Amino acid sequence: MSPITVIICIAAYFAALLLIGRLAARGSSDSTFFTGDRRAPWPIVAVAMVGAAISGVTFISVPGMVAAKGYAYLQMVLGFIVGYIVIAAVLVPLFYRKGLVSIYGYLGERFGSGSYRAGAWLFIISKMTGAAVRFFVVCAVIQLLVCDPLGVPFEANVAATLMLVWLYTAGGGVKSLIWTDFLKSLCLVGSVGLCIWFVASRLGIGLPDIPAAVSAHPTARIFYFDNPMEATYFWKQFVAGIFMAIATNGLDQDMMQRHLACTDSVASRKNMIVSGVMQFFVIGLFLVLGTLLLLYADVAGIERPERSDDLFGLVASHSEMPAIVGILFIIGLVAAAYSAAGSALTSLTTSMTVDILRAPERMQPSGVTATRRMVHIAMTAVMALVIIAFYHISNDDAISAVYTLASYTYGPILGLFAFGLASKRRVADRFVPAVCIAAPILSWLTQWGLRELFGYSTGFELLLINAAITMLGLTTASSSGTITVNTPQANVAESL
Repeated sequence: MSPITVIICIAAYFAALLLIGRLAARGSSDSTFFTGDRRAPWPIVAVAMVGAAISGVTFISVPGMVAAKGYAYLQMVLGFIVGYIVIAAVLVPLFYRKGLVSIYGYLGERFGSGSYRAGAWLFIISKMTGAAVRFFVVCAVIQLLVCDPLGVPFEANVAATLMLVWLYTAGGGVKSLIWTDFLKSLCLVGSVGLCIWFVASRLGIGLPDIPAAVSAHPTARIFYFDNPMEATYFWKQFVAGIFMAIATNGLDQDMMQRHLACTDSVASRKNMIVSGVMQFFVIGLFLVLGTLLLLYADVAGIERPERSDDLFGLVASHSEMPAIVGILFIIGLVAAAYSAAGSALTSLTTSMTVDILRAPERMQPSGVTATRRMVHIAMTAVMALVIIAFYHISNDDAISAVYTLASYTYGPILGLFAFGLASKRRVADRFVPAVCIAAPILSWLTQWGLRELFGYSTGFELLLINAAITMLGLTTASSSGTITVNTPQANVAESL
């Protein structure tokens, strides 16, 4: 595929993003940026959330993982659905009832300002590193396909693409995100569906015959009940999916800001559950595509890559594959990656402005707007620097370490919310930041000890270990008695 073709695909998609962002930004205010004015139609948000949950890494990795793990990922996605139901039943009504702009305002009301800021900082660190590494993976693909042949340095690649992301999110904020994520969802489902059709056609498999051909392949196994020691064991995957959904969706400002843009909690709960069910079928499409890619690689004599992530791109760019498949690959990848970067920048801007700087409480509306715009620019610049740093120091171990960081940073957040909702005990707020720092350290020591002493490899359960240690620390720093409510975000919603 020529660099010019890739550039045209990216330019066309960004033109659509900028148009949607401009339309969404008309008549916008700080309330529009932070909450979408609470007017988003829930069916649109539900479709948008399918795309929001899929990053560029997911787009590349899920089709490739079938070679080693079959369809075991669907076991975790089933857990996601249960997790979404828990979020809809418990967290959504809570956040709407309190009128929160940032969900971490709950921690301020329940524990105090130290807990509030601890939760916000944990989110900022996790989201910045996670979003940067996801965007880095895609920038690396663009660098290989476009920038290297044209002699463009990686730094210019990152700067140009993040500038475009900043442009379409600068005005409309959450409102822009919902509509651009809606476009992203359509592009993702469309590109994957068409890729399935084109690859199957090359294999001589008609559309009605795809289910039979896929189900007959050894990779099409979904449920694993036979070996509890394996990472693919059903109950490990299913339970991990429940808590991962709660931690990375219900307790993540990036994801929840879309759900909180609905008109009320009833609409938000409908959107939450419907989007979870739709996500199951979309992930299923990615896995079906993975099986077909393996079938094509075997028939065409393509050697399977050492890194499973390379499978999709390798087949899409194969000389005997129609050029449209490569174009669909680029469109899907760009849709997944760039929209996720815009989403991360908006949520980081919201959390820094509302949670850390507390601008809506301390400033007049004009000051809030100016601060929010400056923070948005600053978050874009920091993300660019983190991506460039990954480019120069990255290796498989470094990238894996960044993804593992999510288990460490979301663990204390999960523990804080779980303790706050399940217990009425009063916590000494000044000790909470120390607990949030100590919990990941103790979790790492626990993980190391289990591996060295018992040969047990800790997987997704690390999140639960981290949350449990956080709750134990909060119990130690608490006492029985009436909760003293401290509301650092009490009137933020009214002030916007």
